Amino acid sequence: MNKTRKTAVLGLLAACAIVLSYVEMLLPPIWAAVPGIKMGLTNIVILFVLYKFSLKYAAAISLTRLLVVLLLFGNFMTFAYSLAGAVLSLVIMAILKKTGWFSMVAVSIAGGISHNLGQVLVAMAVLQTKEIGYYMIALSVSGIVAGMIVGLVSALLIRYIDKFITM
Repeated sequence: MNKTRKTAVLGLLAACAIVLSYVEMLLPPIWAAVPGIKMGLTNIVILFVLYKFSLKYAAAISLTRLLVVLLLFGNFMTFAYSLAGAVLSLVIMAILKKTGWFSMVAVSIAGGISHNLGQVLVAMAVLQTKEIGYYMIALSVSGIVAGMIVGLVSALLIRYIDKFITM
């Protein structure tokens, strides 16, 4: 793929990540009893880029998305939580992918759980309490379920969009 095409494709993928973030903000809570649980739709794009391009591009798209969402819809606290989750998630997913031992679905599940862990760690620091760590029980379950769905969708996208990307 030439440089111009690669830049255009990555730009489209960044736009998709931003749109998916916005769509996820519009969706009602998945489980009202536990606030903050989301599907992690943006991770579909991040996983796709991590597998089809590189960690560098996945990180760039993730950071771009975070900054645009901050400017359009967020505040510093939501940015801090999102950044912590995104960074930890991407690092864990990149490490697991690099080993070659895990399927994309397993990598995605680890990413979902680690995203939640990153956010809980920030909450523990901000609120100065360890008790919020118990929230990880429910968040781990949601991370597993969302990670499976996101991983399956990402794997399907790679299978069916591969021809478009490599043209």
